[in-house]
Amino acid sequence: MRYAVPAAKKLTYECRIPMRWGDMDAMGHINNTLYFRYLEIARVDWMTSIGVPPNPGGQGPVIVNAFCNFYRQLKAPGEVLARHYVSDPGRTSFETWITLERADEPGVIYAEGGATTLWFDAQTDKAIALPDWVRTLLI
Repeated sequence: MRYAVPAAKKLTYECRIPMRWGDMDAMGHINNTLYFRYLEIARVDWMTSIGVPPNPGGQGPVIVNAFCNFYRQLKAPGEVLARHYVSDPGRTSFETWITLERADEPGVIYAEGGATTLWFDAQTDKAIALPDWVRTLLI
């Protein structure tokens, strides 16, 4: 099943992630599990940049699903350019989308993925309303 990254989304963050020789598998390309790691790095770096780093005992974002569409094989050495987008803020959740390109081939999408992100209270183990300041960042 392939999920489509929507045209209507807001760019919120970009980062470069080095591809290491050890990230490649026996097939000579970056292992598929690393694509999910790259998506996670971009998502967590963005969250940290807006002041909500992972907080296991408090309130903040958690993902409730994740996907990745693979289009081209990434091969080391080089850097991945991850572009992070948001869309569709709801009462307790929003969507995150990330495209992965080679930094030396801007505009060529190697993979894209995303996650539904839920605002969560670890003390009550329940979803809670997005804070107004977060909602403002998403619009």
